[in-house]
Amino acid sequence: MRQHFQLSDILSCIAFLFIAMQTGSTIEAAKRTKPNIVFILADDLGYRELGSFGQKLIKTPHLDQLAKQGMRLTQHYCGNAVCAPSRCVLMTAKHPGHAIVRSNKGTPPEGQWPIPDSEVTLAEVLQQQGYVTGAFGKWGLGGPESSGRPLKQGFNRFFGYNCQSHAHSYYPSYLWSDEKHVVLNNNPPVPGHASLAKGADPANPKSYDQFKGQDYAPDRINAQALEFVRQHKNEPFFLYYPTVIPHVALHVPDAELKPYLKLGWDDPPFTRAKGYGYTPHFTPRAAYAAMITRMDRYIGNVLDLLDELGLADNTIVVFSSDNGTTHLKQEVDYLFFKSVGELRGLKGSLYEGGVRVPTLVRWPGHVQQSSSSDYISGFEDWMPTFLDLIGAKNAVPKNIDGISIAPTLLGKSQSERPFLYREFTGYGGQQTIRVGDWKAVRQKLRKGKIKTELYNIAEDISEKNDVANQHPEIVARLEKLMKQQHVPSDVFPLKVLDQVKN
Repeated sequence: MRQHFQLSDILSCIAFLFIAMQTGSTIEAAKRTKPNIVFILADDLGYRELGSFGQKLIKTPHLDQLAKQGMRLTQHYCGNAVCAPSRCVLMTAKHPGHAIVRSNKGTPPEGQWPIPDSEVTLAEVLQQQGYVTGAFGKWGLGGPESSGRPLKQGFNRFFGYNCQSHAHSYYPSYLWSDEKHVVLNNNPPVPGHASLAKGADPANPKSYDQFKGQDYAPDRINAQALEFVRQHKNEPFFLYYPTVIPHVALHVPDAELKPYLKLGWDDPPFTRAKGYGYTPHFTPRAAYAAMITRMDRYIGNVLDLLDELGLADNTIVVFSSDNGTTHLKQEVDYLFFKSVGELRGLKGSLYEGGVRVPTLVRWPGHVQQSSSSDYISGFEDWMPTFLDLIGAKNAVPKNIDGISIAPTLLGKSQSERPFLYREFTGYGGQQTIRVGDWKAVRQKLRKGKIKTELYNIAEDISEKNDVANQHPEIVARLEKLMKQQHVPSDVFPLKVLDQVKN
């Protein structure tokens, strides 16, 4: 039977389709106007190892330009004193007294202690806001078969090293592409830990050729990060780029070394004579500087691509480091480079040099150029901050420890944060809390003793003068706060703290 349509019916259908099309266009337009987010995380980069933070010997032109285009955060703290627990704070917005991962803990044959399914990550909350998410570099929060692997924790795309130990080599046999191996052209692969061949002359540069590979993993990772941006240029994306540089081993192509070799540094070889450390290098100072400069170039590639695609003005770019400079002085001469400047402590320490990290933020038209802020902030703050900046404050999970520092980034006044808490079961067991200029520090907790040191960071940035005896009331207040913020962990116990009574 033939149906007859009135003109009014046809016009109604056309109007409905028009409205639907307009609504769909409006939704798509709103989706596209959300700022992209690029978070670049260096590995073991010290507070003073960027030109914009005072470095004089290592060249970082792209990052120095980024600093001119945005804001330096001069009192920003990574999540913890070593890799995995620091990244856990970043991803979950929970400080180390509440976070699942509180130290490095391997899970053979590959990977580290995993984030469970119950954790809500930065990638997951951004996915819920319509972002496509990609991670490129070193993961370290759950092995390839675990609940913590990247594709189970909110990432649509992953390329790089799942395992921190695997990432000790820059010339490995494979990398992960999502959940499959990509074989690299390194035959044989270069181990992250090895010694000179038996009988090799440590004074002969050719003795170190065995530690040079063909297929440099960071090149592959950078290429995949760039491809991710190209593929998703028309939709909001979150690019998490945890580069493996400058974590030792000292692996870098010879071409990158040449500018530093011309400087004539007195650069004694690292031979690994006592069997401790990573692979030897004939010119370790030049190698370390060259690695950081190469990292800077990779970051420049990302920034240049954002410009090329017309995305720079609508992209929030953050650069930081997962902890301070390594303490392996023969490999990384932190005194020569003044890697942490006047700060006390290195990687593995909760003194300032181990956890205060160089941090840059750029968002053209929103974050003031060539600005800086000494507002106290930490890795737990990035989840609420990003959600705030993209207009999704209501999506912030209820059980996190971070606060939004969006007002600070946007040049507005912001009240002082109540406290910033850190604990670390490694390197003897440590605990700190900072309230304003006061910082309480505890060391060697695994020996069963609790002694609280107190420093005024504004007056004593080097933490040289313990003034606990002069301010017992402040010590008592900070000790009470530390106790409140520590929740016992069966996997990462600090038994001396767990046994303290109220």
